[in-house]
This record gives sequence, structure tokens and C-alpha cells, in this order.
Amino acid sequence: MARAAPDLDRWIADPQIRTRHRRVSRASAGDLWAAANAVRLEQTATIGRIVRWRIPGVPWSQTFAGMLASDPFTVLDGGPRHAVSGLCGRIWTTARDYPELDGPQSFLAWDAARTVKVVIAHWVEPDAESGGNAIVSEARVAPTDKVASARLRALWIVVGPFERLIGAEPLALAVKGAER
Repeated sequence: MARAAPDLDRWIADPQIRTRHRRVSRASAGDLWAAANAVRLEQTATIGRIVRWRIPGVPWSQTFAGMLASDPFTVLDGGPRHAVSGLCGRIWTTARDYPELDGPQSFLAWDAARTVKVVIAHWVEPDAESGGNAIVSEARVAPTDKVASARLRALWIVVGPFERLIGAEPLALAVKGAER
């Protein structure tokens, strides 16, 4: 059986930014999760390019799952049908300005001035309405201080209007792959 949503409040309870995407599939929970973990940056029209611009050095052939499990991300939680990753730093710069975290406790303890904490989670859950399953993605971003909050607001003014168009792109590919 698919797992319910992971406890994201443990990592960021009061985010300044929160996004959530959900796509329903007829596929089994296992097939949907496997397909989600196989989606590569190069398969996307937009978000893969943005990721590679924002995090220089990420290979074009990298899966999203692989990217979220390696530097500059750290795995915070994971299981058979869910994954939670975190990143800290100055996400508004074009430099790769992210510290290396050595695990969940480092993420929880992070409080460097003028930075943010980011959580990105994916999971599969049952969809009662369709009788199938859904792949869900949620991102949360919390600033460490007022300066970071202002910079995050400025970034979101530019990025926010496009988020709905690009944020669900890998989920649609996962559903398509699972239903093949």
C-alpha cells in the first residue's frame, strides 16, 4: 500500500513559500514510484534547464531522484514510496552557493544569516476518487532572517508566476512512464 504524505512540518513548519503538485495515475503505486524515480532532467522542456542553471554541474542525464540525493542536497527522510531532501544557502545567486550538509541534523540546525532552508518531497499516495494512485511533490522554503526573506520575496516575484507551468512537469512524465 502507498504511504501517506511524509511529515514535512518536522523540517519546515512555517514556510514563506510552499508549492504542491499532484498527478493521478491508473498505475500501481510501485510502478508510479519507479517511473517517478526514472525521470531525467533532459526529458523536461523547462525545469531541467532551470535546475542546471541554478545548480551548475548537474549532468543533463541526471534523474531528479539522483539529483535530490546528492550534493548540494541532503536526504532528510526516505522510504519505499517517499523521499524528502533538503538544501540550504543563497538560492537567489547564480553561483553554486550551497553548503555541504552532513545529514538531517545539520539541516535542522542550519541558521546561517541571509540564507534559506529548502525542503523538496515526493511521495505516492492512494487516490480514493479514481481508485488509482497519485504522485505528489511539495516544496517549502523558509528564510533564516529578514534579509533572506526580502531576497526570497524578490526572487519569487520573478519565478512564482511560472512555477505552476514548470513545477508539475516531472510528475506528468512520471505518470506517462508508469502508464506505458
